[in-house]
Amino acid sequence: MKKALFMLLLAPLAVWASEAGYRIDKSPHDPRDLVSLQAGARTFVNYCQGCHGAQFMRFNRLTELGLTEGQIRDYLLFSADKVGETMKTAMPVKEAKAWFGVAPPDLSVIARSRGADWLYTYLRTFYRDTKTASGWNNAVFPNVGMPHALWTLQGERALEAVMAKDLAGHERVEYKWSQLSPGSLTPIEYDALARDLVNFLVYVGEPAANERRAIGIVALFVLGVLFILAYLLKLEFWKDVK
Repeated sequence: MKKALFMLLLAPLAVWASEAGYRIDKSPHDPRDLVSLQAGARTFVNYCQGCHGAQFMRFNRLTELGLTEGQIRDYLLFSADKVGETMKTAMPVKEAKAWFGVAPPDLSVIARSRGADWLYTYLRTFYRDTKTASGWNNAVFPNVGMPHALWTLQGERALEAVMAKDLAGHERVEYKWSQLSPGSLTPIEYDALARDLVNFLVYVGEPAANERRAIGIVALFVLGVLFILAYLLKLEFWKDVK
């Protein structure tokens, strides 16, 4: 009876393990790294904004990243006329639906919905696939409709999934990568670019996150001091009560 109950409790874990796909890597982004955030903003407007927008973010808010409005206007303002406008995509919705079947999603809150780790892994796991319409596929997002926008930087790669057995004799999938053609960046440089882009998308999802955390720490400290004062006051009021 105990054994049956134990196996029943483990059943959901077994199902999860059998359905688990490509392993998600930890994103090394740092929301306090202004240089990384600036680099991520540059990558976003040069490689992503042609199809994807960030309509809840305004260009002039990038001054929080240490950029001047002049720098934003000269180097980042490609889809708008004024720095006070939102970071919308330059691609018309009708054309996007005709080309891709569906309009590419807005990326304002993609880091909050998908998670930074998922995005970091996703950007690094595109591979060539002749069976898809775009000629590309992704290990994290199988049959993705999006082509690899950064392929000239990462190069072309192939992915082979093979079945293997672990030490306990259980079958599992192993993923083997091979480089078909080199990109303009080394693997380390490309991983750094993916980190910077994820860092920027995390910032776009909640620009006030760092400030909110700082306020939260101060608030907890104040509450701690007030708790001590309240406790001492309670001891004073009740010291004569037996």
